Amino acid sequence: MNIAVLGDGAWGSAIAHLLSTNKHSVTLWGPFPDYISEMRKCHSNPHFLPKIRFSDNMIFSADLKETVTKSEILVLALPSQYIRKLLENIQPFFDSDKHILVDLAKGIEIHTLKRISEIVSEILGESNYAVLSGPSHAEEVIMNVPTAVVVASEKSHVGKIVQNAFMNPAFRVYCSSDPVGVELGGALKNVFAIAAGFVDGIGLGDNSKAALLTRSIAEISRLGKALGGNIETFSGLSGIGDLIVTCYSKHSRNRFVGEKLGSGYKLNEILKELNMAVAEGVKTTESAYQLAKKTNVETPIIGELYAALYEDKDPKKCIRDLMTRTATTEIYP
Repeated sequence: MNIAVLGDGAWGSAIAHLLSTNKHSVTLWGPFPDYISEMRKCHSNPHFLPKIRFSDNMIFSADLKETVTKSEILVLALPSQYIRKLLENIQPFFDSDKHILVDLAKGIEIHTLKRISEIVSEILGESNYAVLSGPSHAEEVIMNVPTAVVVASEKSHVGKIVQNAFMNPAFRVYCSSDPVGVELGGALKNVFAIAAGFVDGIGLGDNSKAALLTRSIAEISRLGKALGGNIETFSGLSGIGDLIVTCYSKHSRNRFVGEKLGSGYKLNEILKELNMAVAEGVKTTESAYQLAKKTNVETPIIGELYAALYEDKDPKKCIRDLMTRTATTEIYP
């Protein structure tokens, strides 16, 4: 198939490489012509994946119109807060009958509190939309480390097309009919990965992180159910699976942010250290906090993370306040 990957960060580049090795005709588009030119010359991504040479048949382009019009699958691989602008830019060239959209972004738009599928519907109308998520760091996918993900679409034939396009012996793709749950699982786990970083930065132990992950999935499930996701989805690859990898991995930017905060660094210092890389959980914490208030769902971990990120609360005090809450029962949605 002719596939466009719209976004030249680590994840977009890794997926473009994967699809290219699957024998598709793949164009990797990026918003900065100079950087695309550099990638074309060295056939790698020197900033995000410097040690990896891409498949020889990959195409690099900064021409959005040409990239979109010649493709059948459009992979949305920019950070969530940039997706709206990208969709507005591709709208004049978008063909709802021809194009399949595959969302890789794992976040919720601030201010509007919309998921990516809702932004797609607002700008492009009816579309063949699917979301792909799961425990899948770019640094391992591009090295053919065995990985399993889930693709969700309300249209079963769209999910099957995407499954067949992406799947190979090192990249196993499951289908789901719950895009809402898969979107929310992929977005919310980034929030809790920051909390997992607190545990590492403060120097707590395995008991602490295990408790955090367990209570995190309870909050994901409560909030996800209130927002229309299927409760079973949050026990799958885009829930528990993605939560585990993001909370433990050395590759996780969100865990890194939390670790630095727990070690005493300020958020603005940490974001500068990330440079061009984006930790989706920082913005998604704000969105999740507002959504929890809007739906009247109890999410104490999200509340403490919001206080740490946006009210400068000491992470140690966040953990103490979580541990000293009024005793309750373990009830899941």
